[in-house]
Amino acid sequence: MPAFYREELGAVLSTSIDKYMYIAVNPKFDGRIRLSYNQTEEVDTPAQVAHPLVREALQLLEIPGGIEIASMADIPSKGSGLGSSSSYTVGLLNALYAYKNQFASKATLARQACEIEIDRCGEPIGKQDQYAAAFGGLNLIRFHPDESVSVDPVICSPSLLKTLEDSTLVFFTGRTRSASAVLAQQSKALASPDRKALMRRMVQLAFDLKTELESGTLDHFGSILDENWRLKSQLSAGISDPQIDGWYETGLRHGALGGKLLGAGNGGFMMFFAPPHTHAAITAALSDLQPVKFNFDRTGAQIVFYQPAA
Repeated sequence: MPAFYREELGAVLSTSIDKYMYIAVNPKFDGRIRLSYNQTEEVDTPAQVAHPLVREALQLLEIPGGIEIASMADIPSKGSGLGSSSSYTVGLLNALYAYKNQFASKATLARQACEIEIDRCGEPIGKQDQYAAAFGGLNLIRFHPDESVSVDPVICSPSLLKTLEDSTLVFFTGRTRSASAVLAQQSKALASPDRKALMRRMVQLAFDLKTELESGTLDHFGSILDENWRLKSQLSAGISDPQIDGWYETGLRHGALGGKLLGAGNGGFMMFFAPPHTHAAITAALSDLQPVKFNFDRTGAQIVFYQPAA
C-alpha cells in the first residue's frame, strides 16, 4: 500500500492462478464504442463510457472509437479478493495494444494498469494485483519508495510446486465486498506506528517465504502463512470478523497448518495450506463454504488470438 511503501520497502509473495479474465476486442464499423460486461453500453466517445477502467484505458491509448469490447470471467469478477479488477485492466490494455498492432511489455501493462486504477480512477489500492496478472508465475514483488517495482521469480523445483498446489485448499465464502473500502481503512490505520510495525513484519515474512521455497522445503510454510494472517487481521477492524475467524479456526482444528483470506479481507476466498489427507475433513467441517480448486499459472497476460485489422 502506498501509505507504507512510499516510506520504506514493501513486498509480497504471490502466484497467479489458472482462472482467467477473457477480453475480446473487435473493430466496430459505425465508429461508435460498444461494451459488453455485466452491463451493455453503446456510446460515441471514450469520455461517455461509464465503465471507469475502459474509459481511462481508451483515453490513455488514444483510441477515439470504432471499437467493441466484451469480457467474461472464470470466477466472480468483483469483490472476490483474487485481483479480478486488475486482471481485467491488464488484459484490456494487452488487447487494446494488439488492436493497435502494437506490442506492450509485461512491465508496461502492469505500470499502466496501476496508472489507470490508482492515479486516474483514484482507487485506494496497492500494486501487487497488476504486476501479478501481467507477469504471471510465483514471484516476490517489491515496491520501492520511488514508485518502481521489482518482480523476482521464486526458483524452486517442479516437485515442490506440485506439493504446494496439492496442499492448497481454497473456499469461496459467499461474501463479496468492496476492496477499496477495506483498503481505505487499512491505509488510514498505517498512520499508527504500531500498525507500521505489523506491516514491517509482514514484509519480512514475504522474504522468509521466498527463502523457504528456494531451500526446497515447505516445513515452515503453514506457520509463516498463519503468522501473516494473524498480523494482517490486526491492521484494521474491517479485515476479519467472528464468522471469518470461526472458519479459519475450524480449518486449523481439522488439519490445516496455516492460511489466510485472499485479498483485502472481509470476504471473498479463504485459502488453507493443509496436507492433502486432511482436505476431506476440512471440507466436511466447512460444509457451508464452496470449495474451489486452483492450479498455478506461469504465463500471466497473453494474447490468445490475434488477427490484424485490414
